[in-house]
Amino acid sequence: MHPQLELLLELQDLHTQRRALHEEPLRDMEAAVFDLKPEDALQLLDSKITELVARLDPSIQRRYQSIIGTLDRAVVPVLNGICYGCFVATPTAWSSEAGRNDSIGVCAHCGRFLYYVD
Repeated sequence: MHPQLELLLELQDLHTQRRALHEEPLRDMEAAVFDLKPEDALQLLDSKITELVARLDPSIQRRYQSIIGTLDRAVVPVLNGICYGCFVATPTAWSSEAGRNDSIGVCAHCGRFLYYVD
């Protein structure tokens, strides 16, 4: 898998965790077990997100920042030739080449980063 795509998927997971934590803060028992206040956990996630974004190539970083500012998910799977961000068919040529995820694909319709799932 392309190293930048791995970073994007990791960022996707961190954003999902951050959104979940923001919507439903740690319960008292969880906070005691992890010895974290909700605001500390958010700050920790934010710093990790910032660190990973800095490791992205500049062109990928710019696209990622613009997508994440408007859409909830910047990276989506392609299943059976369909982008699962906008549910529009991707070009057949891309799907046949992307089986190894050796390159970073972008949906022509919604602009999200794509990864192939077989």
